[in-house]
Amino acid sequence: MNNRSSILVFSLSGFNATVNYRATLFSLTLLCYGLILVVNVSLILTIILNQNLHEPMYIFLCSLCINSLYGTAGFYPKFLSDLLSDIQVISYVGCLLQIFVIYSNAKTDYSILVLMAYDRYVAICRPLEYHSVMSVRRTAVLVILSWVVPFSCEAAVIILTSVLKLCGSHIDKLYCENWSIVKLACGSTRANDIVGLIVISFYFGHALFIACSYVWLVKSSLKSREGRRKFTQTCVPHLLCLLNVTSSLLFDVMYSRYGSASMSQNLRNFMAIQFLVVTPTLNPIIYGLNLSKIRNTMIAYLCTFAGKSFKLTIKV
Repeated sequence: MNNRSSILVFSLSGFNATVNYRATLFSLTLLCYGLILVVNVSLILTIILNQNLHEPMYIFLCSLCINSLYGTAGFYPKFLSDLLSDIQVISYVGCLLQIFVIYSNAKTDYSILVLMAYDRYVAICRPLEYHSVMSVRRTAVLVILSWVVPFSCEAAVIILTSVLKLCGSHIDKLYCENWSIVKLACGSTRANDIVGLIVISFYFGHALFIACSYVWLVKSSLKSREGRRKFTQTCVPHLLCLLNVTSSLLFDVMYSRYGSASMSQNLRNFMAIQFLVVTPTLNPIIYGLNLSKIRNTMIAYLCTFAGKSFKLTIKV
């Protein structure tokens, strides 16, 4: 425990490659974070305020957007602060907290996408049973589980990491990541490796479940024009979001575990923040553009707001 307790702060060396353009990167990051906040909050408010959108699919989408706000809050404020600082460090406790927030966010994303795939499967393959299967109570339970299970998995990972004896404090990334800390351990990390593989396998099972559900969806949707319409309108956005999340997380996992030191720091940084930039930005835009109910509702709200603002301006 002496080795672990002596590590009070970690240094984040990923910022070494940003020295010459930190002002530009700060401006772009602030713009990106602002966009993430605007698009996700807009979608959340649209779903909450419109009673017609209080259906399982839109509730899951609302949960997905809330999760994006939660996850990005664990990265962007600290990242923006580090870009303005000459020294990029993070406390031991702060590092573990950042790992928990960022990676429980990634796991929750996958859990919610599984629920959305199941919802589409029931809607298209078993339409007559949809309202009984996807009842309000069951929907609420599924949403709760989609948060509790990932949080529990990540808590187990963090607990195992927190008891490691560390012989270093240098993290070669822009933010804290569990595998980076495990590599600093003085002793055996077998338990961490086993639990890590179990968690990865568990979420790989999520991907298989989604793949199987879409095999059935494609078979069912091809049988009728209505089925094809439902698939195109509601399943294509889900598939795009799934590919977005999977590719971004794959970049991060492959880089963390198998990344080569010979790669340029800029490329490594880009690979590391893929799922923190692309996923929370594109997911609400993809759904907002493709789902007519959401798109029409948002346009109606914007027109109403613009009309009220115009009237107020004329009065003034």
